[in-house]
Amino acid sequence: MENQFSRTELLIGQENLERLSQARVAVFGVGGVGGYTVEALARSGIGTLDLIDNDTVAVSNINRQIIATHKTIGQYKVDVAKERVLDINPNAKVNVYRTFYLPETAGEFDFTQYDYVVDAIDTVTGKLGLAEQAKAAGVPMISAMGAGNKMDASAFEVTDISKTSVCPLARVMRRELKKRGIEHLKVVYSKEKAMTPAESKEDTGRRQTPGSLAFVPSVAGLIIAGEVIKDLIEM
Repeated sequence: MENQFSRTELLIGQENLERLSQARVAVFGVGGVGGYTVEALARSGIGTLDLIDNDTVAVSNINRQIIATHKTIGQYKVDVAKERVLDINPNAKVNVYRTFYLPETAGEFDFTQYDYVVDAIDTVTGKLGLAEQAKAAGVPMISAMGAGNKMDASAFEVTDISKTSVCPLARVMRRELKKRGIEHLKVVYSKEKAMTPAESKEDTGRRQTPGSLAFVPSVAGLIIAGEVIKDLIEM
């Protein structure tokens, strides 16, 4: 009998489908990359999702973030994502945290509860903190490197942080992780050289607003989801 996961079952089998339904995955950051990761995890039957982000949907998110529409502007991203996940899979459990992952909020999360951690946040300090906590808890983690100011969605690859090159964020992460005694971390990154964006009229408080397109961060997010699923079912 056909159900919403019947096509998935044809490839991974009933036992693995059940394994995914029992899994708990934390996604830190549900923007351009993380939003698509959440989408694919929900459609793959992950049973419990923890979504962590303190941002609200802005009009400038609509060009690339799956949860961003004119109807969702002003709403917390985690709330919009939760509603979407439950519409996809009413049996899923979704825990939302309207907070950014920072050193001062790190204590709010018990990583031993998670079967997998996804890092789709922007700040280096946050990314390093996630890697440290995941390692301490013995939980697998995958981290997104830079996706802004890029146009070649086909350039993304999955590798260990130690094997990355070109990407400035990956370079900083390599150096800082090594200082913390973390030699290995699975990442999704691109060797495409970042473009220089045109002058932005948007005042975001950042030094320079990165340009971004619908088809680049989305691909990174879907690749991440694929790695999580394959690792959870050991395929």
